[in-house]
Amino acid sequence: MNSKQIRQTFLDFFESKQHKIVPSAPLVVKDDPTLMFTNAGMNQFKDLFLGNSPIVHSRVADSQKCLRVSGKHNDLEEVGHDTYHHTMFEMLGNWSFGDYFKNEAISWAWELLVDVYKLPTDRLYATIFEGDAKENLDRDTEAYDIWRRFLPEDRILNGNKKDNFWEMGDQGPCGPCSEIHVDLRDDADRALVSGADLVNNDNPLVVEIWNNVFIQYNRKANGSLEQLPNKHVDTGMGFERLCMAIQGKKSNYDTDVFTPIIGKVAEFSGMQYGLDLKTDVAMRVIADHIRTISFSIADGQLPTNNKAGYVIRRILRRAIRYAYAFLGQEQPFMYRLVDILTVSMGDAYPELRAQKSLIEKVIYEEENGFLRTIAKGIGLLDELMAKSKAAGSDAISGKDAFTLYDTFGFPLDLTQLILRENGFVVSQADFDAQMAEQKSRSRSAATTESGDWQVLIPMDSCEFVGYDTTTTQVRIARYRKQIQKNKEVVYQLVFDKTPFYAESGGQVGDTGLIETANERLQILDTQSENKLPVHLVAELPEDLTAEFTAVVNLEKREATKANHSATHLLQEAMRKVLGTHIEQKGSFVSPERLRFDFSHFQKVTDEEIAAIEALVNAKVRKAIPLNEHRNTPMAEAKELGALMFFGEKYGDAVRVIQFGTSIELCGGTHVENTANIGSIKIVGESAIAAGIRRIEAISAANADAFIADQLAELKAIKATIRNPQDPIKQLESILADNQKMAKEIEKLLKEKSAILGEKLLANVQEIAGIKVVAAVVTLESAQQAKDLAFMLRQKTGGVVILAANIDDKANITVAIDEELLKARGLNAGQIVREAAKEVDGGGGGQAAFATAGGKNPANLDKALAKALTFIK
Repeated sequence: MNSKQIRQTFLDFFESKQHKIVPSAPLVVKDDPTLMFTNAGMNQFKDLFLGNSPIVHSRVADSQKCLRVSGKHNDLEEVGHDTYHHTMFEMLGNWSFGDYFKNEAISWAWELLVDVYKLPTDRLYATIFEGDAKENLDRDTEAYDIWRRFLPEDRILNGNKKDNFWEMGDQGPCGPCSEIHVDLRDDADRALVSGADLVNNDNPLVVEIWNNVFIQYNRKANGSLEQLPNKHVDTGMGFERLCMAIQGKKSNYDTDVFTPIIGKVAEFSGMQYGLDLKTDVAMRVIADHIRTISFSIADGQLPTNNKAGYVIRRILRRAIRYAYAFLGQEQPFMYRLVDILTVSMGDAYPELRAQKSLIEKVIYEEENGFLRTIAKGIGLLDELMAKSKAAGSDAISGKDAFTLYDTFGFPLDLTQLILRENGFVVSQADFDAQMAEQKSRSRSAATTESGDWQVLIPMDSCEFVGYDTTTTQVRIARYRKQIQKNKEVVYQLVFDKTPFYAESGGQVGDTGLIETANERLQILDTQSENKLPVHLVAELPEDLTAEFTAVVNLEKREATKANHSATHLLQEAMRKVLGTHIEQKGSFVSPERLRFDFSHFQKVTDEEIAAIEALVNAKVRKAIPLNEHRNTPMAEAKELGALMFFGEKYGDAVRVIQFGTSIELCGGTHVENTANIGSIKIVGESAIAAGIRRIEAISAANADAFIADQLAELKAIKATIRNPQDPIKQLESILADNQKMAKEIEKLLKEKSAILGEKLLANVQEIAGIKVVAAVVTLESAQQAKDLAFMLRQKTGGVVILAANIDDKANITVAIDEELLKARGLNAGQIVREAAKEVDGGGGGQAAFATAGGKNPANLDKALAKALTFIK
């Protein structure tokens, strides 16, 4: 079977066992604050395990895109170096929510692997949980007895808590698991060592392919376990490893999941796979990472400098540096692999085809930018090596290497490679210490602690009534204490129903209050956690069992509604003006403003912005009523023409928001009529990533206030200039006069610099065989100092050191002829850094040219003398 057939066979098999086949959830998690990425097949069913959502289908199967490069599941550094770890992988899963349990899960796993996929039974091993006395957990004899029907006892192995007891996290559903391992070694190796001795011992050819998790406990915050009312099955089979076993390969990368991509990498690089370990590792890294990056972008996560976007950027840069260091790729080339990936996986995941051009554009721009960073990093490394050499050392500090990594994005392994080529080393221990310190700071900044939920009213879900009312009677169903990142203590409340909108879909959460006749508490925020609206309060009410009147802050809600509806109208107008390729890539809606990120490859012009505004405000003036379609079957929503996007997870029934021809799927709050928006004003347009732009806008009272401020500014300008009837013409005249005067001043400064330059050339010193121009001079700008230094360096072929008082601040400029850098080991950056200490300042630059500034121009003579010591 090829990989496409293997995937489809799995889904067909479980469909025959009355499982509902569901699509993969997006790789990027948007509604769970505890996760950045989908890292296991069970993530999208988490609320079912927790009892927060009703069970619609008790049996489900799917193929889920997963990403494990953060938290405790971090395989990144192994990827490429071995044959079976990946960043993104597919998890084939079958699920039971309170339906079947161990017998069916194990029996069907055996039937599929042996009867359908035809894996040889003598190569299969099973593990079961051996028990744990500290947790008062018994050995899983139930699973053991089931396995005895299929396997001899010597191939049913005991596993410890680490390997055979699965937990969602520090808290939540958990239970024993039974893994299935396959031995892919040659017969000769199997004869020498039993596979039983290699299970769970990191042998690349004796690997786990399927894990059957039997969820029957709940882990509480105090660490204790309690039985769940319903038992569930959560299974996961590694698709790539399964393909390796079925196709008779000894590496995941030798299956047709990866070989088409590796073939293209070999073609583009002109190198052959399988001949050299270093180039093989590089090709595997690239083949793995291009999948992760492409799927992440398709699901809406672009490379950025923080959170999930930083993880994606780090993965992409890891691939680029392997291509640069081992395949000689100094120009962007990874974006060219998106085509073959789309051919290979586009049938199973159509989002790749839909987003192909965006994926290619983003990857190209990221590659281009990081290759420039690599070039800059090499320049900085050259300076560090020159400095170390001058000091008689062959090492650079781990702190300097960490600065290169942390500030400039220059990876340690590339630093080590370049240093080795030049006979230098770096302290790995010092670098690791710096990294550990940074991670400690990050963990400290990100830590929140939550206790167990205290349940007052058992419930599966909290009904949101906020579409119809902003005031209602509620009771507290559950509560818990939480210590936030800033160590502030808050309490989280879940009501039996709520009018408060929980933050999601880019819209901020509602605020307001709950009150009784005796007490009033402010709702500080409303967040969504596992699809439950969680309300934050500073303190608990005196009577937790009382009935409260919940009141939404109506002023904030109305302003937010106006901005959210404005976002929908903006998107429709942008698709008309800019093209139907416009697609939402993120949004933020608050009472104050709205932000809309969208796919587009060039700056939106002022004329286009004006056209978009005109279309939107025309719809506002038409007073189009809201046509809301609640609980609409997805098929009907498609017939209505509702906009929907890859990267979003939609249910079988959706909510459709319609204002005339603007039709979108949306769960947010909206105005009852477009007239309630008042007006819309676009106040910003910018690029936020390759192929992604951002529009910022305001509406209603905020738009009115903005326009009033702009008119007041115009009135003040008219009052200031001589020709208020035509202020633009008057300003153009003033700017033209300024430009003319600036040119005259520039000409005079050049003449002055030339005269000064001749004087300085008449006083050239010769120190240790080097021509040196060194002086404290009077200059008007740093640019004048730079121009003068370059001119003097060209004429002398030596070293120029200029010290000047510019606007009551010290300025030091050093320029060194290129030949002297190699011959004498001089470094301008090193010189200015030391000289700047004399004027209470700092600076730096390249080896041939550097500048520094300082707060104490009175010590310029001392700074000049210090700089000259490097020449002497």
